[in-house]
Amino acid sequence: MSELKPRTLISVQKHLRDQVANALRAALIAGDLKPGVIYSAPTLAAEYGVSATPVREAMLDLAREGLVEAVRNKGFRVTELSERDLDEFTEIRSLIEIPTVGRVTRSASLEQLEALRPVADEIVAAARAGDLIGYLESDRRFHLGLLALAGNARLVETVADLRKRSRLYGLTELAEAGALVASAQEHTALLDLMLSGDAAAAEEHMRHHLAHVRTLWAARKQEEAAERNASKRKLGAR
Repeated sequence: MSELKPRTLISVQKHLRDQVANALRAALIAGDLKPGVIYSAPTLAAEYGVSATPVREAMLDLAREGLVEAVRNKGFRVTELSERDLDEFTEIRSLIEIPTVGRVTRSASLEQLEALRPVADEIVAAARAGDLIGYLESDRRFHLGLLALAGNARLVETVADLRKRSRLYGLTELAEAGALVASAQEHTALLDLMLSGDAAAAEEHMRHHLAHVRTLWAARKQEEAAERNASKRKLGAR
């Protein structure tokens, strides 16, 4: 009986840590946490109404994913992806996902593919609503669910890790402007091609889709650069 209490406490602590980590990921996606800026655990803890311990633990989880880096005696800095980083992530995903889509098209049953239809519809609905977090979650389930049909768990884990590291930062404005709707609709089109059995067309569509995602990354980085330049000009004019 004496062991039950510590186990319960550990479970509650882990649950809180996961909740905080998810909240921090959401803040990264929304652009509330800025690349290059250092955030302390106590400050974030006060904002989320929790103690500093689960925040530190959650930040360590994000550090392992490459989303933040520890800064000694200060806190954590949100990592900033370079154009080269984004190009390399896209290249690796292309090498894995494009041929896998062709293989799955040839091997999966119609029932297995059609089971992904509700998830594809969720992606479109989230994009139209400007729900970026919902969009990314549905997009993750669609892509990983599709890859899982190839029967290689390590392949799925690799792509899942790449997706975490190349997470879309600060795309709230693009979502609200409807820029993600076209990308969302590509999932439904891909599914239709796979259901038709056209493996070559499905591979080409996946190539186009990944290139489209890379374009969205570039668009956001251009916006951020323009904002920084505008801030510098304002400071110089004072």
